[in-house]
Amino acid sequence: MLDRDGFRPNVGIVLLNQKNQVFWGKRIRTHSWQFPQGGIDRGETPEQAMVRELHEEVGLLREHIRIVARTRDWLRYEVPDRFIRRDSRGFYKGQKQIWFLLQLVGHDWDLNLRATNHPEFDAWRWNDYWVPLEAVVEFKREVYVTALTELSRYLPRNEHRNRFLRQGLRTAEAEQMCADIPEARFELPPGATFEPDPHTGNSHA
Repeated sequence: MLDRDGFRPNVGIVLLNQKNQVFWGKRIRTHSWQFPQGGIDRGETPEQAMVRELHEEVGLLREHIRIVARTRDWLRYEVPDRFIRRDSRGFYKGQKQIWFLLQLVGHDWDLNLRATNHPEFDAWRWNDYWVPLEAVVEFKREVYVTALTELSRYLPRNEHRNRFLRQGLRTAEAEQMCADIPEARFELPPGATFEPDPHTGNSHA
């Protein structure tokens, strides 16, 4: 389903955990990382498409997430000809997307990359909100920057940090107390693998 300009309607998903880290998925059998995304089917609203794609790509249900915000307008990117099937060249131009900012209210183990028989990702991890764009295919980078910038104003506050600051502790003391909180341990969700963080070499789910 294309619009008159040759763009396919699509949704993009930025999924947050309680630390304001984002779900970062590795496309199956590639070295590219990206956010979940997918096309809007005929008759669907963007929100309905988002809920469907969320389940198809990462196994989550509507009850597992809270919708925090969405982009106001469509964000577009053009796909280079070398990435377009020959029978689609000449009339397919790219994607136009509505982006959603979601917060996970379920658990990490609710994530399942094998929720369908056509998985999009073969590994995932939690990443800092400002994701490393060098890991994203080049023609999507500008849309990622625009979406993340617009949605960043709606990021939930860090509850640990705010609680300490409200009690009148100095910033340095609050940061040290937050650093002393042990990192949560959890079982690897179905379909996920451990991937090293490209910046630190540490492994995260």
